[in-house]
Amino acid sequence: MAIDPESLGYETDHVDFEYGWRDTVTYALGVGAKPPGDLDFLYEGRGPAVLPTFATIPTFAVFDDLVDRIGCDRLGMVHHSQRLDVMGALPPSGRLRVVGKVAGLYDLRRLAMSEFAIEAHDKRGQLVVRGVVTLVLRNDGGFGGPRPPRSERIHLPDRAPDFEVEDAIPASQALLYRLNGDLNPLHADPEFASRAGFERPILHGLCTFGYAGRAVVHQACGGDPSKFGTIQGQFSAPVFPGDTLVTQGWNADDRVLLKVSTTHRPDEACLSQAYVDLRH
Repeated sequence: MAIDPESLGYETDHVDFEYGWRDTVTYALGVGAKPPGDLDFLYEGRGPAVLPTFATIPTFAVFDDLVDRIGCDRLGMVHHSQRLDVMGALPPSGRLRVVGKVAGLYDLRRLAMSEFAIEAHDKRGQLVVRGVVTLVLRNDGGFGGPRPPRSERIHLPDRAPDFEVEDAIPASQALLYRLNGDLNPLHADPEFASRAGFERPILHGLCTFGYAGRAVVHQACGGDPSKFGTIQGQFSAPVFPGDTLVTQGWNADDRVLLKVSTTHRPDEACLSQAYVDLRH
């Protein structure tokens, strides 16, 4: 298949996404939550509270429809970056109406990029989540589209971070995280991962994203997810199950600047150009 330029602007049908507390707890476990520090997010007797980055899960209810419409080669598809706007703390159960749009198609000759804008509304019709998913399409360049626009550059301060959190990633973490609905075999099947150019299955980028978001909830929000507004980051290098993630944060007024790397490759950011905007 080849990229279909006519898919630009395509909008999906509305999809109802229903979830309960077991789903939010499964997600929390999938991004490394553990007692006692994360018990509010793991125990229904405390709600449970919902990690803000759980909001990525309903946005992917329309993801496959969007990918199918643009006509890319899935073997060469890599998650490049993610933005997530959360309008407030999510309840532990609910029903959301999700719609997605092909918001951008870009040509870099050897490869292509796509941008999906996805929104979720609650039963009252209020916007509660907005996501922007950018993909690198390694096998789909040369279709004749425009180059991507320049993006905001994040510059980290030349000083020690205000916080640093280490998380050891269990060997089974990608297999646990995929229970949230991302069943891409790249994260489970060694043969598929090898065909895609990786030595073994890699951790989902959004799993790393969730680890970083959870660190910010504790380190900059006092454990209160309602203070968490927007998170954005670029997936710059793969993370493998068995690695140890290092999330560093710098406080900058109402924004926390982030860098996520691993102890195995400390000079190589796996989540870069990253930040969280806080709300009061």
